[in-house]
Amino acid sequence: MSNDQTSLLRPVASNPATTPELTPALQTSVKKKRHEVVNLLKAAIAEFGNLSEITFANSMGAEDMVLTDIIQREALPIEIFSLDTGRLPTETYDLIAATEQAYQTKLKLFFPQAEPVQQYVRTHGINAFYESIDLRKTCCFMRKVEPLQRALKGKKAWITGMRAEQSTTRVDLPLRQFDAGNQLEKLNPLTDWTEQEVWAYIRMFEVPYNKLHDQFYPSIGCAPCTRAVAIGEDVRAGRWWWEDPLNKECGLHVKK
Repeated sequence: MSNDQTSLLRPVASNPATTPELTPALQTSVKKKRHEVVNLLKAAIAEFGNLSEITFANSMGAEDMVLTDIIQREALPIEIFSLDTGRLPTETYDLIAATEQAYQTKLKLFFPQAEPVQQYVRTHGINAFYESIDLRKTCCFMRKVEPLQRALKGKKAWITGMRAEQSTTRVDLPLRQFDAGNQLEKLNPLTDWTEQEVWAYIRMFEVPYNKLHDQFYPSIGCAPCTRAVAIGEDVRAGRWWWEDPLNKECGLHVKK
C-alpha cells in the first residue's frame, strides 16, 4: 500500500455521536441496562468463581470503558487486562494511564513475544500487513491472539465489550457463548446496547475514554490499521478499511 493510500483526511468537527442528548428516556434505558449487566456479572462470579477464574478483556474502547466503570464502581472481583500490541495510538496509552488513575488500580498488560515480531519485521517489513490478508492476520496473531491466549490460560470465562450492531460479523452476537478456540465461556454483556446508550453511560458517569472517539474514530485498534470514518459509515469501517467488511476480524473473536 502506498503512502497516498494510507494518508487520511480526518474530520476537524466534533463528533455528535459521542455527545448524545441525555433525554429522560435514554437515561432510564441506560440505568435499566446497567442493572442488567451488574446482575449478569454477579451471576458469572457466582458460577465461575473469583478473580482467578473470570477475566475481562479491556481493549480500551468506549464499550470496554463502560464495563470497566461498572466493575470498579461495584467492586466486582473480576480481573481486568489489556493487550499492548506495541503499535497502539498515543491516545490509547494516555487512556490506560487515565484509567489507572481514575480507578486507583493497575491494569494487567500482556505484550507480544519479541522474537516472532522481530522475525516478521525482518522478513516482511514493518508495515507488511497492508500487503495481504495473510500477512495482516499473521501480524494480528502475534500481537493480539497469542497474548490473549496467555491472558486466558487457566480461566473459566472471559468478558468482552462487543455489541451486535458494531459490524456485519457480529449481528448474531449472543449474550453468552462457548469459545471453542480458547475452551471457555465468553460473555458479551453489552451485546444489545446501542452506540447512543454507550455514550450516554460515559457522559452520565463521567467515564474516561479515548479522545480519538471525538475525532470520528468509533473503533480503535493499532494505529496503522485504524482510521476515522465518515458520517453514516459502519462503526468498524475504519478498522482494516482496505479489506472486505464481511471478514474483518483480528482473530480474537472469530466464530468456530
